[in-house]
Amino acid sequence: MTFKDRFRRRLVSRAGRILMTIWMRSCRWTVRGAENYLALRRAGRPVIFLMWHGKIFTAPYFFRKRNCVPLVSPSRDGEYIARLMDGWGYKIIRGSGSHPMKTAWLEMKQELLAGGEVMIVPDGPKGPDRKFKAGAVKLASETGAALVPWSVTAKPKKVLSSWDRFEMFYPFARVAAVYGTPVEVPPGLTTEGLEAERRRLEDIFVAFDAEVDRLFEAKAGA
Repeated sequence: MTFKDRFRRRLVSRAGRILMTIWMRSCRWTVRGAENYLALRRAGRPVIFLMWHGKIFTAPYFFRKRNCVPLVSPSRDGEYIARLMDGWGYKIIRGSGSHPMKTAWLEMKQELLAGGEVMIVPDGPKGPDRKFKAGAVKLASETGAALVPWSVTAKPKKVLSSWDRFEMFYPFARVAAVYGTPVEVPPGLTTEGLEAERRRLEDIFVAFDAEVDRLFEAKAGA
């Protein structure tokens, strides 16, 4: 990478953090469901946060300065995300289902066995949309980490016509960030058990995310 490329990426990431901070602070935030997650952390339990690719717009800002460890794709798009998050105190691990994962897998296991928090996008980086890959389930089975779904919705919001139905919202929107009920995964899963748990987690996460999407609709109709 040339000096010009490095300079451009630093400039974009710094400007991106400033813009994102102003944008997010203009919104009216509600945070729901954090109690069970906080109880896990008080007990010293490691946690794997799960969020769909289409819901990651606010995640770099929301989880900033909390020592979370995100798994970020080594792709070009992932590089800009990594640069954005780097200035907010994240310890970033690079890897994805479409790239070699051996080193990233060992780093995530080490973080969780030490009682930390890892963030995984189970349908990323290329989908299919809302289809849960098995990696997070296997990682939880091997480390004893609790899986914590997380999602966000806003009013008004914009859903893009991308493969992941990426969601954005404008400044001054109402935003709800929601922690789902933590899910435990049995240790020592067999291949068959891993697939069964993967399907179970996908059903739970799809239902949870749909419920989050209805939050402002329910409030409007109340």
